[in-house]
Amino acid sequence: MAQLTKITTITATLTLVTGLRIGAGDSEMHIGGVDNTVIKHPLTGAPYVPGSSLKGKMRSLLEWRSGAVQEKPLGAKDFKAAKGSQQAEIKHVLQLFGIGGGDVQDNKELVADLGPTRLAFWDCPLEASWEHEVRDNNQLLTEVKSENVINRISGVAEHPRNTERVPAGAKFDFRLSFKQLAGDDPTLLETVLQGLKLIELDSLGGSGSRGYGKVRFAGLAIDGTDEAERFAGVNPFPNLQQS
Repeated sequence: MAQLTKITTITATLTLVTGLRIGAGDSEMHIGGVDNTVIKHPLTGAPYVPGSSLKGKMRSLLEWRSGAVQEKPLGAKDFKAAKGSQQAEIKHVLQLFGIGGGDVQDNKELVADLGPTRLAFWDCPLEASWEHEVRDNNQLLTEVKSENVINRISGVAEHPRNTERVPAGAKFDFRLSFKQLAGDDPTLLETVLQGLKLIELDSLGGSGSRGYGKVRFAGLAIDGTDEAERFAGVNPFPNLQQS
C-alpha cells in the first residue's frame, strides 16, 4: 500500500445565491405547519449543510461528467469496462469517494491500487458572524416559501404547499479534507476543485430546477493559503475540445 504523505484542508465560505432546501425527513405532519422543513442542528435549531449532501452531489456530477453514470454509484466493473480518458476519470472518482463493500472483496488488486478514500466532507455550520447578525436583529434563520400548481386549463392555483428553506445570502463554513498518497496523480486535487465548480454551476439540495440551491464557494483556501483566484479559473470540463 502507498504511503500517506499529506492531508490537505480546503476551506471556503459556502454562500447561498438562492434559497437552499435540504430536507429534514419529517416523520409527522402538523396541521397548519410547514410541509417540508430543512435539516437543523438538534441542540441549537440552526440549519446546516450535511457533508453527505455535498459528497453525494459532487460525486454524482463527476460521474455524469465521465459519461459512464449508472443508476448506482460507479464501481470496479465500470472502471474495468472503460478505456482511455474515461477510465482515468472513473479512477479519480473511485479514489476520491471510494467503492462499495462488494467490490472490495472481489477486486482486491484494484482496491490496493486505488488506496483509501481520499475525501472527507465536514458538516457545514452557519458562519458564526452571519448567524449572530441575524439573531441580534431578531430575524429568522429560515424562510417559508409558498408554492402551488397552476391548472393549465382553468388557470387556478391548486395543491398549495409551504416549503422551508435557508434564505439567499446565508453563509456556511465549508471544510474538506483531502488525503494525498505517494504516487498519486498530481491532477487529483484539480479534480476536487472541478467537482466544487460543478456544484456552483448546478445546484445543491432539492428543487434545483426551480431555482433553489445556487451556491458559491467564496474565499476558497488550500491549507490556509488563499486560492480564490485559482478556483475562479478552474475549467470543470477540461477534456471537451473547444469548438
